[in-house]
Amino acid sequence: MAVLTASQRSLDLERVRADFPALAQTVNGHPLAYLDSAATAQRPRAVLDALAEFYARDNANVHRGLHELSRRATERYEAARARVARFLGAADPAEVVFVRGTTEAVNLVAWSWGAAELRADDEIVLTVAEHHSNIVPWQMLAQRTGARLRYIDIDDAGRLRLDELDAVLAGGRVRLVSLAHVSNVLGTIHPVAEVCEHAHRAGARVFVDGAQGAAHLAVDVAALGCDFYAFSGHKLGGPMGIGALWVRRELLEAMQPWQGGGEMIDEVLPDRSTYAAVPHRFEAGTPNVAGAVGLATALDYLESLGREARESHEDMLVRYGLERLAAVPGLTLHGPREPEGRIAVFAFTLDGIHPHDIATILDAEGIAIRAGHHCAQLLARRLGVSSTARASCFVYTAPEELDRLVDGLETARGIFGG
Repeated sequence: MAVLTASQRSLDLERVRADFPALAQTVNGHPLAYLDSAATAQRPRAVLDALAEFYARDNANVHRGLHELSRRATERYEAARARVARFLGAADPAEVVFVRGTTEAVNLVAWSWGAAELRADDEIVLTVAEHHSNIVPWQMLAQRTGARLRYIDIDDAGRLRLDELDAVLAGGRVRLVSLAHVSNVLGTIHPVAEVCEHAHRAGARVFVDGAQGAAHLAVDVAALGCDFYAFSGHKLGGPMGIGALWVRRELLEAMQPWQGGGEMIDEVLPDRSTYAAVPHRFEAGTPNVAGAVGLATALDYLESLGREARESHEDMLVRYGLERLAAVPGLTLHGPREPEGRIAVFAFTLDGIHPHDIATILDAEGIAIRAGHHCAQLLARRLGVSSTARASCFVYTAPEELDRLVDGLETARGIFGG
């Protein structure tokens, strides 16, 4: 195994890992090595404390009450919105809509923007590397409107074929391009700013699924040039059930609500209603106030670690993971083999061993990975596999856990006669 210097580690990992209580446990008699952060990250103690403190002190419904608890809850909820806006590089907090997560954000845009803007024979461009959450809502929209779906391929290194994008855009019928900031399987960082430039020249809007990107990259929606950006809190250490959708203000103002109920109205008459100003017209019902508070706390926590330190740590994990996995006999890594332009998410197959068997053997040694198609069946078919094993990292991941992963793969090879 490689020897890493303190500077290569970049973060005080012992201190960081101590901030995440779940990492201190043992599983099947072994210290937990949690390598499933792309599915959901663990939460730092600061987030757990913020949730407990909100429910113990400030628990009340927002916007409607005149009493002190409602005032405090409203203040914290709207402060969380402003915090998310700063995280995304958005100038206006009113452009941020709280949602349950990226999946709900895609559905919101498909129903509210897409249903009004798309007509028969308009085109929606996706990539073969998308998560199902960024495919199925657009399929449903296409079925309702008569629009067509077009798909952009990847090359054998897992990079987007921008030449195919330009060819599709040249047809003049594309209204929307929707793609992930980062592939949840390949770890590829897609050239979103370039995609936005090409799409806008052709008169198309761009939706970015930031579920993986927001957890690993500095996000600046102005620099990216996108029209919609969504992410989920639980991917970056926040609570489950909370996420955010950023929409360019002029688009958001033109969109109609996709759900009706309380909170999102201005006036209700017997036969019609008028709606609240943005973003509240898109937040029907009692919101997840504690989730928003926890999400803001998670963003504060990540910021406290320092952007450069986090980026250096990610780079170290990418390089170390690629090096260690490349030495495993019979292992095929899917995605970029070079460290540039990718994050520390490693999807792989091992000759003669099903990914589910790999995951089971590793679990017996206290190592948590994920096995399956990772909600990306189109990509699995493109790769020529039914499923892969996937190890994924976050700010708390130690290189020694990747060593344990490789040792566990050697154990699997021994069991199956590799």
